[in-house]
Amino acid sequence: MGILNTDRLIVGYDLGNEYCQISFATSESGEAQTLSQVAGEEVYNIPTALYKRQGTNQWLYGREAVRADGSEGILVENLLSMALGREPVVIDGESFDPVALLALFFKRSLGLLSQVGSRLAALTITCSSLDRGIVDVLLGMVEGAQLKAERIAVQSHEESFYSYMLRQPGDFWTSDAMLFHYGRGGMRMMRMGCNRRTTPIVTFVKERAYAFPEDALPAWGEEPVPWEPDSERGQELDRAFLEIAQECCGEEPVGSVFLIGDGFSQDWMKESLRFLCRGRRVFQGNNLFSKGACCGMQERIAPGETGKAHVFLGNDKLKANVGMRLLRQGEESYYALLDAGENWYEAEHAMELYLQEGNELALTVTPLAESGAVGRSRQVRIVLEGLPGQVSRLGARFFLKEENRLSVEVKDLGFGEFRSSSGRVWKEEIDLD
Repeated sequence: MGILNTDRLIVGYDLGNEYCQISFATSESGEAQTLSQVAGEEVYNIPTALYKRQGTNQWLYGREAVRADGSEGILVENLLSMALGREPVVIDGESFDPVALLALFFKRSLGLLSQVGSRLAALTITCSSLDRGIVDVLLGMVEGAQLKAERIAVQSHEESFYSYMLRQPGDFWTSDAMLFHYGRGGMRMMRMGCNRRTTPIVTFVKERAYAFPEDALPAWGEEPVPWEPDSERGQELDRAFLEIAQECCGEEPVGSVFLIGDGFSQDWMKESLRFLCRGRRVFQGNNLFSKGACCGMQERIAPGETGKAHVFLGNDKLKANVGMRLLRQGEESYYALLDAGENWYEAEHAMELYLQEGNELALTVTPLAESGAVGRSRQVRIVLEGLPGQVSRLGARFFLKEENRLSVEVKDLGFGEFRSSSGRVWKEEIDLD
């Protein structure tokens, strides 16, 4: 993909409905660092909020927005969920496109990169999960912010976890890694494992959600206030988390555990932390996903040896190889169209081909299981009803509208001076499951 100029930044942007975080690196191999809102402190959370002063076009964002005087303006929260809803937002008597509001916040928050004195070169945006709706909103947000970046990508939190691990020493890969994220909505557990019997090594993340009290979380827009040590409520949370940890660690061996989220910032973990530290390395922090997004872009630009040896099959990955048998230079061979392991929302292939006879295209779909095992291939035939002529030149495009639904569009291009194009277009959707 080529190496970027070293005087420009590679950025990971973790976007949530309540907060965002920004991490950056100054080179493909540099260590990711996270921007702090307060110099000398680890204040990474930027509230995902805007504030509009009444009767003016003055906007504040982030910490300034949530701390502004409510009698002089309007606080706009839940920017991501509003953008997903697509409904116009009325603020101070004026209607706004919610994606444009999110783009405004996005652009303003990226202005913090001026602290490190370099311009944006490449950016990965990470969110809790991805579907077509979220991807479309993120792409609209980037377009609205008018970024001048050489490369832009999106990925889920689970892939950011994987990307972060790719930049860890090799001994982190000898057993499973586990992540607990304690935030609003409860506790999320991610467990990253590998099937080392495959080449490349298939890596996957299993996720599980737990209902968990929000007592240890600070009020929205506020910094955590220290708890009283050994409080009764803290002991109750400790026992509840110990049960979750014991359940999650009762399967295959776990070598490393990451505790992230504001809920872990308080001093309430005693027995649960003692259990997790038995034979495991335990790390606590709050910026793994933004760092992982930054690492993900570094891997896209200059893959490391660990990345070359592994393929990640997450929830937002294409889990089947799609190809077709073609005659090339007089010999029949398999031609790959889409490869398992690609982000399904980025997987696309366009080509021209000649159909010598008949009116069918035959695709080969080969599923790849989570374990890395290759399933049985199946043939999928696409009938081009009404295709004129004995020999046809066709334009074909293959892409996915949903995680497991392949869309195929085929256009009649005619055949030079012998036959003009009929203008016919055939569309087909194929269930990859």
